[in-house]
Amino acid sequence: MDKAKEKVQRFRAREQRILDAALELLLEHGEEKVTVEQIADRVDIGKGTIYKHFVSKTEIYMRLLMDYERSLAERLKVAVGNAEQGDITAPARAYFESRMADPGKDRLFQRLEEKIIALNQAPEMIAELHTIRNAIASALNRVFERRMEQGMIKRVPAYYYYSTYWALVQGAVELYHSKSFADVIEDREGLMEFIMGVGVHIGDISSRKPQETSHSGDIAGPSFG
Repeated sequence: MDKAKEKVQRFRAREQRILDAALELLLEHGEEKVTVEQIADRVDIGKGTIYKHFVSKTEIYMRLLMDYERSLAERLKVAVGNAEQGDITAPARAYFESRMADPGKDRLFQRLEEKIIALNQAPEMIAELHTIRNAIASALNRVFERRMEQGMIKRVPAYYYYSTYWALVQGAVELYHSKSFADVIEDREGLMEFIMGVGVHIGDISSRKPQETSHSGDIAGPSFG
């Protein structure tokens, strides 16, 4: 390996260590208390070295957000291919498993995005983030449309399903961390799995018997599996 390539690899490896350290600190202390100095100390580098990679703390946060969305997009791309091969619930499982695997991280990213948008910071990166997310929504909507055409799920505008997926995850993540429900929820992980199952099968009518439809031919309310 020539020296130029080796230098690039070391630069990228250090950049990833910075991102990993920032995420660790954010999960430990919250976004209000994390400083660039703390990130530099965690990586064992000087504060100035951080700025060789990122112009600001906001850029670090945006990179974390975009990497998270890109990871989901890549997983969904594979899942959509699996759906085309007959595994019809693969995209739904990929979406819920990706976003609910670590409720703390998902909730953190929700807060970071809302605050960055509210402060009108990094608008170009926010636009890029939304482009990634819109691609995810479009891929899922195509799957929903095919399943509706096949009579497998209730026919509604496709975005109803994607919006419901989003709402279920948002609500599940808040519920996971809710102090108000702390005494009620005995098994958080079990509850997350149950909510995920609801999401995967929401609107499913493929296993219904003919008599479960109304006389007018419209499908009865959604089945939650």
